[in-house]
Amino acid sequence: MKSGRDPISPVFPFLDSKDRSPFVLPLFPLHTVLYPGGCLPLKVFEQRYVEMTKACIGDEKPFGVCLITEGSEVADPAKGAVVAPQFASIGTLAAITSWDMPQLGIFHVRTIGGARFQVRSHTIQPSGLLVGEVTLIADEPAVVLPDAHRPLAALLRVLIERIGADHFAPARAFDDASWVGYRLAELLPLPPGIKQSMLEINDSEVRLLVLSKFLRQQALI
Repeated sequence: MKSGRDPISPVFPFLDSKDRSPFVLPLFPLHTVLYPGGCLPLKVFEQRYVEMTKACIGDEKPFGVCLITEGSEVADPAKGAVVAPQFASIGTLAAITSWDMPQLGIFHVRTIGGARFQVRSHTIQPSGLLVGEVTLIADEPAVVLPDAHRPLAALLRVLIERIGADHFAPARAFDDASWVGYRLAELLPLPPGIKQSMLEINDSEVRLLVLSKFLRQQALI
């Protein structure tokens, strides 16, 4: 069975919410950082996340992706009770835009990053699923890519062409400072802690300055 939708459409009004009131969100801690507008394919096979995926598809709502800072993505049955990994408190909403179930109990899903959020508290359900009380973080101000950072957009175009456009959301915004910074942050081989800091920064130009420094050190620009 398959289902597909536009990356951010009226079917996901939750992603465009300006409400900063706390709400409950299922969490999926991973050894990766999801940025707003980024694509993240996932193979879901643990029962707790299979059930979460079913619920998110049925309710047409997102789950939350947070970077694991210590621990494992997959529970160890030998340890009995599920031990939650330590994870960053700032994460990103992930909306399922398409899915497939190639065999019973395994989902292949494609997600796209929406708004950022902050985890205020969390609990572990009997299934082992982490559920957080979170609040959305306001989008950073929209800024036209400064001329000084045009080389970053040019590099990004080359990277997207080499990797393949199908690995990215259809929307392209090479003149948008936030979009260029987020895409480079997800593509460059940065340490996880730096990738997380690129998510937490709320100033697109500061993010671009950090990325420019890294790229100059690597003689890439």
